[in-house]
Parts: sequence; C-alpha cells; structure tokens
Amino acid sequence: MEFHRKSIRLKEYDYAQPDGYFITIVTMWREFVFGEIVGEEMHLFALGRIAEECWREIPAHFPNVELGAFIIMPNHVHGIVIITENDWADAFASARKGTIYRAPTPTFEQFGKPTIGSLPTIIRIYKAAVTRRAGRELNAASIWQRNYYEHVIRNNAEWDKIHRYIQSNPSMWAEDEENPAIPRKEHL
Repeated sequence: MEFHRKSIRLKEYDYAQPDGYFITIVTMWREFVFGEIVGEEMHLFALGRIAEECWREIPAHFPNVELGAFIIMPNHVHGIVIITENDWADAFASARKGTIYRAPTPTFEQFGKPTIGSLPTIIRIYKAAVTRRAGRELNAASIWQRNYYEHVIRNNAEWDKIHRYIQSNPSMWAEDEENPAIPRKEHL
C-alpha cells in the first residue's frame, strides 16, 4: 500500500519567487525543548540557543534571503523569511563547500526535486542544521515535526500584524495555540 501525504502548499505557487513568508516550525510532540516562558519572557535552553543561532545564519547560506522578525518559543519557531531574488546561478556559486545544497532547477519544487533558494529548501536546511548541531553538541535527536506552516504575506497590513504577533508571542503564551495547556482548535 502506497501512502501519499497531502501537501499544504498552495498549488502552482512558486515558493522560490521573491516574497515574504510567515513560518511556524513545531517540535516533535510539541515538547518544550527550546526553553520556557518566565514572566512573559522567553528563556532559551541550550537547544533553543542552537535554533536561534541557526536561524540567524540562514542568510549566510542563502544570499537571496533576508530575515524579518522571529522568535524561538518553548516548542516552536515563528519567523519571517524574505526571498529577495531568484538568481540561482549566483546563489549556487556562492554556496559554501560542504553544505547540503542541491543543484538549481527552473521548475516548481516537487518532492525529491528541491529548488535551491526556495522556501521548502531553506526550511529543510534550517531544520537539518539544528538537528545536526543538537546531535553533535547535545546528543539530541528527533527535534521536529514533519513539515511546517507557511503563509505568504500579501501586504503591509499583514506584515505589520504578523510582526507584532511574533514580537508579542511570549506575552501571549497563555493563549497560544501551540501551548499544550490550551485545547486545540479543530481545522476543517
């Protein structure tokens, strides 16, 4: 029996095109591995510091990427990723030796056929970098849930709303959907 996971990506949307994306990446079983909220402030554990350092390093590995607001929470990461260009030849040429880049392809991202500089590739490499460092430095494994949530930021009003949401996330933890103490909403 063959199993096919339904994609949550927008059909026919080019996730390598210049745009702003709001990302949420959740830990396996929603475990609190990155830190804890104390008095409406996030206090990072060692794994949380690794997740933060790897997030900040994304533009060093992807010259076509800038980062907006982000926050490492106890069991998830929120961030804004901005893809600024899609000149894959320049991006590929500047890739560092020994990293896990794939050859550029001109088509939409497909399973098993990654596109360099695309959002799925950026997130996959970020998750792999955190997992690799956590394994090496903390003897940790199985950090992430499969997949991630993404939202294409459509306008300045959305940008401002998302930016404020990310910045205020620790102070709103008591109501956060990713907080296991809060009953989960069923999505249709």
